[in-house]
Parts: sequence; structure tokens; C-alpha cells
Amino acid sequence: MANAFLKSETIAATALGLLEREMVLSRLVWTSGGFDFTGAKNDAVTIRVPATTTAREYEWRSDRSSDIVLDELAEDSVTVQLNKDIYSAVAITDEELTLDIKDFGSQVLQPQVNAIAKAVDTGVASMIEDAAYANTTTFNKADPWESLIDARGMLNRANVPQEGRTLLMGADVETALLKSNRISDVSKSGSDSALRSATLGRLAGFDLVVSNAIAPDKAYAFVPSAFVLATRAPAIPSGVTSGSSQSYNGLAMRWIRDYDANKLRDRSILNVYAGYNVMVDPVGTGKNPPKKLVRAVKLDMAAAPSKPSTGA
Repeated sequence: MANAFLKSETIAATALGLLEREMVLSRLVWTSGGFDFTGAKNDAVTIRVPATTTAREYEWRSDRSSDIVLDELAEDSVTVQLNKDIYSAVAITDEELTLDIKDFGSQVLQPQVNAIAKAVDTGVASMIEDAAYANTTTFNKADPWESLIDARGMLNRANVPQEGRTLLMGADVETALLKSNRISDVSKSGSDSALRSATLGRLAGFDLVVSNAIAPDKAYAFVPSAFVLATRAPAIPSGVTSGSSQSYNGLAMRWIRDYDANKLRDRSILNVYAGYNVMVDPVGTGKNPPKKLVRAVKLDMAAAPSKPSTGA
């Protein structure tokens, strides 16, 4: 009996679920598949950041001679532009479809989703590594604990929320932390995601996540709102055999299938539009204070001291 493709809606939904499971870095940042890019100039949208203010205190049982102070609410924003079309296209011959493909999900869909997840994560890694940080510190290989405390203090002084803090690290930083014997387990039963596999534990208020997409001697302490990933599922072309666009939990993806009659083969194509940006906040006082990235801290591993030359 020849194998048949599942319904396009099922394929797209399955692909999206696999994508969410396979992503690592993309699940550490602020994502939304619901940003409305339709008709947006330069394919960009402005995301509103809620305003903050400070509560004041009025003098108790005063003679009411002084007025209360009226503060102004000023919302902030960050702009994200879709500028990446990330895709995976696979050809499936009639013979393969009839005789070889037993499980479309594992044999075709999974490799395609893995490729897209890696590409999107690489984009997130580049955004994180290329950002201009207001605060940097040294990661001390001999005493990682103090380095994390320094990064924590920088975030605290910038009034960055405690919740959701992550320390994303490269391989050398991971090695130093593992050797420090300070990491406590954060097992999450029932989760088989790539993020779970990359999570080492928790220390100093940070979830510790390792990635080979990050330089080995670098680490970044941040909250999700420090970095923004926007995704949009492309529209379904009218000329394809079947297709579906799906959005879920801040991610979006399209799957389409068509037939290449000239070569007697099907084509399975997954793709997503993506855009990245860094969240900056006003720093200092005045009417138009400069904006800087303060929701994240960069840690550079200290270079090992050079051995003294013994001479000849």
C-alpha cells in the first residue's frame, strides 16, 4: 500500500511542535508569532514597551499647603524588521513515497525542522553576540561564583526583573562551572526538549544553558525581554497542491507540498520569516537620555596568565 501525506494542517502543526522542541536559544528570548507585519513599512513593526513610574509619598497629616507631584508616563518601544526567509526544501521521488517512507514525521519532517531550528537559533546567537552591552564583566575561571554574582549585581542595579534570568554560555565557561561543583540540578520531569538537554542547572538566580552557537569563552546573563525574535508564517500560494500556515506559542511556520511533474517527484517545503532586535532602555536623566542594553550583561573569560619564559 502506497504511503500518503497527512493533511496539510496536521503536517504544519506537527512541524511547529517539533520546532518548539528543538529550539534552544530561541526559547530563551522574547518571541511572538502574532506581531502584525501586514502592510508595515519596510516590513517592520514597533512593539510597545509599557511605561513605568515611581510612587511618591505625601506628608502625613500635613496642612495641605503643598501640591502633589504629577509624573508623566512615557511608553518605550522597540522595532523589529522581518528580513530573513529561512527554509528547508526536500524532494521526494515517487519511488521513495511509495516504497521507502514509512514515517513522514521522522524521515522527512524532523530533519527539515532541525535545519530550520538550527538556523533560527544561529540568528539569535548572532544577535546576542553582536549586541552593544552597557555592562560587561570578566568570567573568572578560577572562581565562577564571583563572576555570576557580579553579573547579578549589574542586572539588579539596572532594575532588571529577577524572574526568567538565564546565563547562556559557551563550552569553556560550561567546563569551568561544572568543575566548580556549585551547580544544583533543575530536573524537569516529562520534558524531552533540546532546551532541557542544554540546561545544566541553576546558580545565583540564573538558569544555566550551554550552546555551541556561542563562543567557548563567552557568557551572557539576561532576561527574555533583552532580545526579541519575531516570526511570521508566509502565506499559502494558490498554485501548491496543499499547504498550511500555523502559529503557536510565539512561533510561526508554513508547510507546503507541490509536485514537480518534469521530474516525477513531490517537494516538501518548510519556511518562516524571521527578524531579530535588541531591547534598549533609557539610561540616565534628562528629557532624552541615551538608550542602552541593560537587560543583559556580557561575561568574557579571563585569559590564563602566560608562563614565564625560562630563557636559554
